[in-house]
Amino acid sequence: MATAIETPSQTGFAPPPPFGSGYPAAPVVAHLSAQPGIQKVPSPKLILFVMRHFIPADLCRELMVRIDAERRPSTVSDFNGDDAFRTSETCDFRPDEHLTQLIDTKIAGFMNLDPAHGETLQGQRYGVGQEFKAHTDYFDPLGVDWEKFCGVAGQRTWTAMIYLNEPGAGGATRFKVIDKTIHPETGKLLIWNNLNPDGSGNAATLHHGMKVRLGAKFVLTKWFRERPWR
Repeated sequence: MATAIETPSQTGFAPPPPFGSGYPAAPVVAHLSAQPGIQKVPSPKLILFVMRHFIPADLCRELMVRIDAERRPSTVSDFNGDDAFRTSETCDFRPDEHLTQLIDTKIAGFMNLDPAHGETLQGQRYGVGQEFKAHTDYFDPLGVDWEKFCGVAGQRTWTAMIYLNEPGAGGATRFKVIDKTIHPETGKLLIWNNLNPDGSGNAATLHHGMKVRLGAKFVLTKWFRERPWR
């Protein structure tokens, strides 16, 4: 049986109107900063939040089973010629799945963003030796794939990533510009803003999904866009 998470309608209170795409970022930052248990990484260069125990371990296990069931090689935009740049596998969740709806509601509600601006939920699996070399989640407006990936919904505004387990060794996420390394913990949520105040991509969000040394790492990834995704 799928794990249940209470929604605002079930808890008897109505949420405030959502902050749309999350750009500009200030209302989202103020909202997240007020959430119990969240930590804001102290840096003037980027906006990065960490929240432990965002989802329970039993739900994490259920999501890992789902990711394992339908995996494909992960892809990149603006391919740079390095076949080893991203070596993980990706699961594309279907919008009508119960697990998709559960996580989408949980993340969008926590961030107070409009779910319509969210990309389709993805899961990733990293086996031993697999990684995602240093990259940013926003797209390069001058890149060859800009129109393909951003012509309709625009740039990515926010990223939400949930670690579903703890590999035996390795698999940390390193934000290179601020020299901050975050280690996987079951149910831990990372949230960061991909944009500068002027709407350009923030190069300080450069991050490296480091190699797994033992076991496997599973994550969920949810990106939000400037304009509605669907």
